[in-house]
Amino acid sequence: MSALPIITDRDAFDALVIRTDFHDDQVWQALAAALMKPRGDRQYEADVHVINDPVWAGAAVHEVLTAVCADEDLAVVFIADRISMRSESHPLLAVTTLTREDCADDEDYAQLTEFGREFRTVPAGVHDIHANLSIGNLGFEEYAAWAHDDPQGIYRAFRYRAHGAG
Repeated sequence: MSALPIITDRDAFDALVIRTDFHDDQVWQALAAALMKPRGDRQYEADVHVINDPVWAGAAVHEVLTAVCADEDLAVVFIADRISMRSESHPLLAVTTLTREDCADDEDYAQLTEFGREFRTVPAGVHDIHANLSIGNLGFEEYAAWAHDDPQGIYRAFRYRAHGAG
């Protein structure tokens, strides 16, 4: 695959979702609609920057990370991949942009990536994750731990976790 375009027009408040699977437009439309649903009790507008361009078809995680590395405000990128498009709950892949160089030492990096550098989240979780990482309220490792604790390995979002639904 040739080099992917660098993403430069994302608003710092917008979560970044990149579509890498283009086999089913109908499923994509449903997933995109779920991402755009207002969130929270006050029905806040969904702030999502979606990349829906076939140039990203089949892009691997490391290729996506290379393309977004210039965005210093981005803590996590969400990928709508083959699993997202074929699973009933459409779990996106959440990938931290954190690198070893961002950490004080190996121990710090190991602690922050204890459950890995990626996990799955339902579309409603995108807003929780992005907002809390952006303001430093919670860390990626906390969301990864919650996903790790789920029987299917998916972060279910605060509103779902609080009610036990998924």
